[in-house]
Amino acid sequence: MDGVAPLGGTEPLIDVHAHFHSARSSRPDWQRLNRARLDAGDRIGIRVHVASILGTWGQSSPTYFASPEDCSHANHVMCEIAERSGGRIKAWVAVNPNFPDYALDEMARGAARGAVGLKLAAGRRCTDFATHDALAERCAAYGWPVLQHVWQHRPHRTTMQDASNGSDVAEWAARHSSVTFVLAHIGGGGDYAHTFPAVRDVPNVVVDTSGSGIDRGMLDAAIESLGSARVLWAADLTLCTGLTKLWALEQIGLPAGALADIRWRNAVRIFPPGTFDGAVETPIAGVDTAARLGLEGST
Repeated sequence: MDGVAPLGGTEPLIDVHAHFHSARSSRPDWQRLNRARLDAGDRIGIRVHVASILGTWGQSSPTYFASPEDCSHANHVMCEIAERSGGRIKAWVAVNPNFPDYALDEMARGAARGAVGLKLAAGRRCTDFATHDALAERCAAYGWPVLQHVWQHRPHRTTMQDASNGSDVAEWAARHSSVTFVLAHIGGGGDYAHTFPAVRDVPNVVVDTSGSGIDRGMLDAAIESLGSARVLWAADLTLCTGLTKLWALEQIGLPAGALADIRWRNAVRIFPPGTFDGAVETPIAGVDTAARLGLEGST
């Protein structure tokens, strides 16, 4: 898209919470979805997508309780996509913590292939420290952040899920002060007004802005509660709402430095050194990203 200004502006932008699909996903149009993600990201101006694939997205095991086989295949494809991207895509390793020994082995395989963090969904509440502490300790050794899915302020269990909320993430993070915990999608899944006070006093918890919710005042409240150094821009599955929140951030009177923190500088700080080398310095050049990555062949 040479000559067309990105919808999200020309300054660097990193999406810390993205998703792709594989041939084993529940959607037969998985290739189109992957291409659409990259095309929309280019149009918005995303320099880097930090992404995961959640098993088969329910095709052969539940999305929030993916089998080890489905996790391994998804992580293999995700790393393959990242390896082909020339730095435009980075991989989270997504595991089901109900298989703790397997999860540690899978993290090691991901680290060897250049993965940059751990993604946990809603298979087991993160306050089950018997399983989760070992995962956090491994992240500390790798210098990885944890992206923890939350359904906010939901203390009860839901069918096929054992979801965490803000209080759970705060309790777990307080046990591992050297690890950064990214609390996923303040704009989705519940009451962010509960979440901000729950994590305020645990400085190694940061929040991402993703999720379909775009409530007026949500971003203002996040920044007021936590400061711009603890808020990261992200889109998750809905790039349209991610763009809406990006535009909103530009309208709430943030200083330029605070907006840069949220757009990209916080991501550079919390991921392993070198993760984004070159990416924030090089604007999107209008290339056919999907073709260059060979996504048609990712199986």
